[in-house]
Amino acid sequence: MKRTTGQDRSITRHWRPATQAVRGGTVRSEFGETSEAIFLTSGFCYDDAEEAAARFRGERPGMTYSRLQNPTVQMLEERLCLMEGAEACRVQATGMAAMSAALMSTLSAGDHLIAAKAAFGSCRVLVDTILPRFGVETTVVDGADVDAWAKARRPNTKAVFFETPANPTLDVIDIRAVCDLAHDAGALAIVDNAFASPVLQRPMEFGADVVAYSATKHMDGQGRVLAGAVLGPEQWMNDTLLAFTRHTGPNLSPFNAWVVLKSLETLDLRVRRACENALAVARFLEPRLPRLLYPGLASHPQHALAMRQMSAGGTILALFVDGGRAQAHALLDALELIDISNNLGDSRSLMTHPASTTHASVSAEAREAMGITEGMLRLSIGLEDPADLIDDLDRALGAAGL
Repeated sequence: MKRTTGQDRSITRHWRPATQAVRGGTVRSEFGETSEAIFLTSGFCYDDAEEAAARFRGERPGMTYSRLQNPTVQMLEERLCLMEGAEACRVQATGMAAMSAALMSTLSAGDHLIAAKAAFGSCRVLVDTILPRFGVETTVVDGADVDAWAKARRPNTKAVFFETPANPTLDVIDIRAVCDLAHDAGALAIVDNAFASPVLQRPMEFGADVVAYSATKHMDGQGRVLAGAVLGPEQWMNDTLLAFTRHTGPNLSPFNAWVVLKSLETLDLRVRRACENALAVARFLEPRLPRLLYPGLASHPQHALAMRQMSAGGTILALFVDGGRAQAHALLDALELIDISNNLGDSRSLMTHPASTTHASVSAEAREAMGITEGMLRLSIGLEDPADLIDDLDRALGAAGL
């Protein structure tokens, strides 16, 4: 295969992220296709036996097996590298495969991890339950409290891990401050950037070593496929992450890679429009609810920090009602346009009750510590007309007694 014109990184790295999302990493076959091809193959053939042996020794370039390399998957990885400003990328089958691979490849028995307490439910299970089973010591802290990160460091601290904004509480963490503390301790700083996407925030610009994504969310953004991604330094990617994933196999399928690759072409447009809609909806909801959290509003306790790190407030809102689960479920059941769904970052607006869905596997004590109450709802804003979203919410709020 030959690369399309202009795909040398010395040229493409100067393109801006919106351009990278459309053209970065494209490889064309001898047919000169406009749309990237899907290479649905598990294996590859060789001209002779020595060629096969040389590729497996790493002495010659070329594919060996789609668990390790695939042309379609590589295009997605290259495009994400260019968008994120990273040296290397490995895409994974799901977002949790990405988080698990980043942490489990880095940490060994006897190592210590510091993580923010506000996190996606499965991430908390990974930190609280799974990693300790393999001898990894873990400490969870209030992510917004920089002093708490500093005090939690130990001689055996090998990594820090956090989401910002966090799922679903929208805690905003000072990326630069926490990464500096991690580096002072000789630890790796790993950031889950799924809520912001590279359109709004690039954590490596604030010192993050590794950035992980659920690409199921904004990157696909249309509820079709599961995917994840891990980005970081090339040496760490080859010596640490790849040494783990090549033998455990959490690889992304070529078809799913192609779907995400095509979705990236509209990522900038979709995220920015959804942010505009989210701000309009947040302004409508704020006076109607006992409490509302949205980083784009001045009322958010970390609004100033969010606006330093992000180019907009994001697509997610956290709503709170005083009537507990019964009132929260009543609001959900009264919706006509917005779907009840635990997904997010979609072109459709979606709402869920975290305590009974995304964080149901987390202990009640941990949910309380995170601020996930029975009256909390997470609202992911999509691309509908914001006036229709407001009309739907207005009706549902009234039906729920709000």
